[in-house]
Amino acid sequence: MKYIAHRDEAGREQLLIEHLRNTAARCKYFAAVFQAGQWGEIAGLYHDIGKYSDGFIKRINENGSKVDHSTAGAIEVKNKYQGISLPLTFCIAGHHGGLPNLGTQIAVAGDGTLNGRLKKKLQDDLDYRSYASEVTMDLKPPEMPARNVFKDQFYSGAFFIRMLFSCLVDADFLDTEAFCATDKAENRGRFADIPELTNLLLQYLAGFKSGGSPINSKRQQILQECKQQAKSAPGLFSLTVPTGGGKTLSSLAFALLHAKKYGQQRVIYVIPYTSIIEQTADIFRNILGEDNVIEHHMNVDYYGSNDEYIIKQKYKLATENWDAPVIVTTNVQFFESLYGNKTSKCRKLHNIANSVVVFDEAQMLPNDYLLPCVRAIAELVQYYKVTAVLCTATQPSLNKIFPQQMEIKEICSDIQDLYDFFKRVEFKEVTLPDEVALVAKLNQYDQVLCITNSKKEAQIIFDQLKGERGVSVFHLSTFMYPVHRREVLKKIRSCLLNGKPCKVVTTSLIEAGVDVDFPVVYRELAGLDSIIQAAGRCNREGKNTLENSKVFIYSLTEPAYGKTPAFVRQQVEITKTILKDHQDVASVAAIKDYFDRLHFFKGYNLDVEAILDKSNSGQFPFREIAEKFVLIKEDTRTVFVPFDASSEKIAALLRNGIRTRELLRQMAQYAVQVYEYQYQKMLALGQLKCVDNNICILLDREIYDADKGLLLNMEEGQSIFC
Repeated sequence: MKYIAHRDEAGREQLLIEHLRNTAARCKYFAAVFQAGQWGEIAGLYHDIGKYSDGFIKRINENGSKVDHSTAGAIEVKNKYQGISLPLTFCIAGHHGGLPNLGTQIAVAGDGTLNGRLKKKLQDDLDYRSYASEVTMDLKPPEMPARNVFKDQFYSGAFFIRMLFSCLVDADFLDTEAFCATDKAENRGRFADIPELTNLLLQYLAGFKSGGSPINSKRQQILQECKQQAKSAPGLFSLTVPTGGGKTLSSLAFALLHAKKYGQQRVIYVIPYTSIIEQTADIFRNILGEDNVIEHHMNVDYYGSNDEYIIKQKYKLATENWDAPVIVTTNVQFFESLYGNKTSKCRKLHNIANSVVVFDEAQMLPNDYLLPCVRAIAELVQYYKVTAVLCTATQPSLNKIFPQQMEIKEICSDIQDLYDFFKRVEFKEVTLPDEVALVAKLNQYDQVLCITNSKKEAQIIFDQLKGERGVSVFHLSTFMYPVHRREVLKKIRSCLLNGKPCKVVTTSLIEAGVDVDFPVVYRELAGLDSIIQAAGRCNREGKNTLENSKVFIYSLTEPAYGKTPAFVRQQVEITKTILKDHQDVASVAAIKDYFDRLHFFKGYNLDVEAILDKSNSGQFPFREIAEKFVLIKEDTRTVFVPFDASSEKIAALLRNGIRTRELLRQMAQYAVQVYEYQYQKMLALGQLKCVDNNICILLDREIYDADKGLLLNMEEGQSIFC
């Protein structure tokens, strides 16, 4: 009897035993990175033994009905490796549908939980026992890697299962691809390695002359400290560098030199917003080469034209499993994958092991999930050969949240000295009666930046500013689609570079690493971290004196918009106390005090979905945790705005039912997110055309303003999303 695993379009057949052995070898290799090679080999060898059944043979030979071929291997390893089989049963049972919940001991056979799956009776056409005629390797029971540091052993066990699961599903995908899709397999990899990239960086750095301006000299000092500290043993580090200190380049130097010294396989940058990712990735590509930096986020397009297909496919394939030397991704992608259960999310996890992971703008780790995020970082550092770097201008005081036995090693020797040196602005609190008074202040300057807490407030102020819209007065918010925002930012930077009048009203999106330099900034009272980030847009290059570089922290006593938005209310109240208690609100002490108070008052809200409790329960609710751990809640809808020739072509394809991943990524560049209630109002007013359950096209061009973005008719008049 010939048992077949796969048959390609040309009719070639891959023997089942060949697929099992190949997958076992790959999985063993992947898992060996975290001392679990034997676990990986067993998982790979048994994952598809359900294909030995008559039901699967009919499926592959006669195009018969789909059959469950995953449960068989789980049942077999449970019987063969009693007492230690749980990681193997989870991984094998879930290698197609995702890691299930464990379920209870009274689970009903086939109810979808692991315990239910293991009670299934695989008889008749699902009888797989003939596997023993070919799978003759006698693999000894594996030993569980030591987990003696942390008390929460169930958490560590669940984390281990996800990492082993990642090894299995990636090994399975890659072997199947190597047989069935050789064009894809041939386009994988071929990146430079870490030593090569380190040499490219050192060559780039050699082009910088020592000395120069005092700021450049200080940046060189920071860079040298990063290069020196890269020799330190792997572990948990922080890099606290004020805005303007060159932390992007310095952190890259630390990461590559450290990875080279300790044989780590890649550098992963985890960044809160796509606007920072694009900027950071461009810097890295300029230094390391276009081919060696992979962006992985919702707005990146790795499809391109037919001429670019082979080149783009290489990048796209690398986003599936992060098999590239430098990955730049988002907090959402990174942490939701670590707590995910689906194959598509988990496939990349094993390639995080033995890497340097830099968390840029670490103060923006999501507060509602801060405890599980920190715990995941700790697990990676302790057990998976990861070196983690918390990189920020406002270090978020995480020592108290990491396990007590973990030390955070600061890379820079004198943080306070750096803050004193890079102090380029003066902060001043101002209280104004209303927007009219604020606008009067803003109109006193040719170049000024005003940052508000809400989109509605930004548009109210923008409408009152003097100047020519789109030429000297600009507006930015997330209710402008990404292409539109980039076009406006380009105009803003041109005005600033050429010394032309430039008044900008925006929301906090500009604080997320957007490189602009204003002589004066007005920042509405908000969290202290936001205020300091806003200050980073003022006198950024240190060309002006402190006296001529002002950051006004403003409050309105009678704002037209009303109360402070709920999402910043607690931060605002804490900042008020910091302003009273600290003379220098940008000092290291003030920043630490702010985050300590914020974390204290949030308390259990640092883990709003009780992810750690669920992880430590011993119930292994993988599916439930994945459903609960969502950093961006799905309470918004996507509105596609066809506003130019390119977007009109996309709209036409969408209306004709075309749904490729390439098209959806292109669509994202012209998309705006709205809340559900706003979406329903737009539908009721006939302003949208829904082409399916997920995609709506804007019909009413009057409600997308060329300067302000998306508007909405609310009640009697024109109102603005908030």
